[in-house]
Amino acid sequence: MARFRLPARSRPQNHDRVLLLIAVYKFLHAALFFAIGMGAHRLLHKNIADQIELFARHLRFNPESRLVIFILRKASFINGRVLERISLVAYCYATLTLVEGIGLYLEKAWGEFLTLAITASFLPWEIFEIFRRLTWVRVGLLTINILVFLYLLRLVLDRARHRTKAWKN
Repeated sequence: MARFRLPARSRPQNHDRVLLLIAVYKFLHAALFFAIGMGAHRLLHKNIADQIELFARHLRFNPESRLVIFILRKASFINGRVLERISLVAYCYATLTLVEGIGLYLEKAWGEFLTLAITASFLPWEIFEIFRRLTWVRVGLLTINILVFLYLLRLVLDRARHRTKAWKN
């Protein structure tokens, strides 16, 4: 029985597993911010206090509890313009993160450079936030982003060295 072999171009590629993992992380990040944008958009023409009270009752919280009252006080600062801005920023960030994930999944140099630049730009802010208030979530996110940054930096530098060697030969 003859074996069937795929032509070289249609064989499945061996993806860099770390890049694939980072791409999945970026896709999940994009989904989260898309959901935040949709949530803010859905609240646009509604009374936020009524929505919070309804949600608290749905979760069977006491509507007069300290937590619910605290959230209601904070929600009083949110109006339609703020919700529009939250929605717009969340959609833009979700789109940017989705583009990063696609570039990394396809193993494109522009995706690596884009992710490297954006990750580097957020590191100082994340460090500042940890100094402001130390939490395990913040330390975890900073650790993940530092690891992503270092891996992509090593990958980009290795590819640049390889191109330089090939060019010299």
